[in-house]
Amino acid sequence: MSWSVRAVLGWSALAFAVVGPIAIAATSEYLAYRSWIYIAAGFAGIAAMALLLLQPLLAAGYLPGLSMRDGRKIHRWVGTTLVAAIIAHVAGLWLTSPPDVIDALLFDSPTPFSAWGVVAMWALFAAASLALLRRKLRISPPIWRFAHTALATVVVVGSVVHAVLIEGPMGTVSKFVLCILVLAALGKALTDLRSWAVLRRMGSRL
Repeated sequence: MSWSVRAVLGWSALAFAVVGPIAIAATSEYLAYRSWIYIAAGFAGIAAMALLLLQPLLAAGYLPGLSMRDGRKIHRWVGTTLVAAIIAHVAGLWLTSPPDVIDALLFDSPTPFSAWGVVAMWALFAAASLALLRRKLRISPPIWRFAHTALATVVVVGSVVHAVLIEGPMGTVSKFVLCILVLAALGKALTDLRSWAVLRRMGSRL
């Protein structure tokens, strides 16, 4: 199989994995009688989940036709879009039901998925802030990679559990497939980039 055919198949599979769950959610009966703000907030959350699949693929240079350098540039832009999507998700839910959002932020919500979502949200904000302030804080590359990877792992795990526990417009099969792909992409990137190796080096110096 030629490289160009593999690239087309790779990008097609990625597009299906990202767009598929969104398209399925658009036909869900859960959307009936919901306000447009609630629906927009929900789709912002679904879009954020899809973007999580792109992030490790971009960071590790897995996407065909993109160099590692170009992939990481896009990774930063996707990260910014991801933060915006989460803000839109939470803001929309706030507009439809402020008490529920307050309970979630205070970890006082009776729904287990809320706590996982909040943890993932704060980890995402921390990862984005760390990336923004990296040069000002003068963080060494190994420490930066470890910290960013640790936060990204919390974001992914928290988001996956959050999505799995929610009974919403995302189709059950498409949701689980997307979650598995996100976890697999993160695991593969962590293994190849060896982001945790800094722990062993730091331990050997103690």
